[in-house]
Amino acid sequence: MGSQVASAPLLRKAPPLRITILGCGTSTGVPVVGCDCAVCGSEDPKNDRMRSGLRIAFGDPERVILIDTSADFRRQCLRFDIRRVDAVLFTHAHADHIFGLDDLRPFNFRQKADIDCFGSHQTLASVKKTFAYIFDGQAPEGGGKPRLRLRPVDATFEVAGLSIEPIPVLHGSLEVFAYRVGTFAYVTDTHEIPEASMAKLDGVETLILDALRYRPHPTHFSVQQAIQVASRIGARRTVLTHLNHEVDYNAPEVELPAGVELAYDGLSFDI
Repeated sequence: MGSQVASAPLLRKAPPLRITILGCGTSTGVPVVGCDCAVCGSEDPKNDRMRSGLRIAFGDPERVILIDTSADFRRQCLRFDIRRVDAVLFTHAHADHIFGLDDLRPFNFRQKADIDCFGSHQTLASVKKTFAYIFDGQAPEGGGKPRLRLRPVDATFEVAGLSIEPIPVLHGSLEVFAYRVGTFAYVTDTHEIPEASMAKLDGVETLILDALRYRPHPTHFSVQQAIQVASRIGARRTVLTHLNHEVDYNAPEVELPAGVELAYDGLSFDI
């Protein structure tokens, strides 16, 4: 499987994509440890949220790209029968988005190949520091560590012929990458999308967007803010993700406009 960083600023038309939300929860997951609230005690599986992650499948033979390796990555692989990983796109290096990295090892064993991991220079530097045993040459060979290639990007690049555009957004003072593939975009962990990045989301028809809770938060969109941003982007379908335990899937506290919906783990659709 070839991965190539490209300098071309324009996205090529994407092939048909199969999108699966592996996790739509915030950093604590839902239910939250020790919490007795109605959502954490809910028997509705759509209120059971693993930490955030996404699967993009495309092509024949099928190729698989992940966005982030969450702290629940192993459980996600088992639940959603993930049997191949061709590349990983990292949004940022917070624990809930990267702490499943070591569980890429079975894919190395099966595929007998390294796995390319893309992200900003800052994100991959943090990944390298956090998982020093993988990259410092000190750990023994064999099955003890994943075989990964860190591929810093700051412009459109390709994975198995699929054109991917990283789009910077802000998560507090931290720059996080959203990712666009054709008319699809995944924008998580943000409280602000700079104007230059909003322009890069023009023409997106299917959007997955951060919406932590109903109350304001300093580093995430609230549900109400996300609805406003979704209206501005103008996607035909917007799915709100990175939800905490204040958001009940079946009883939203605000009316969701037509074309806007709450995510749940396992939500899958074709583009």
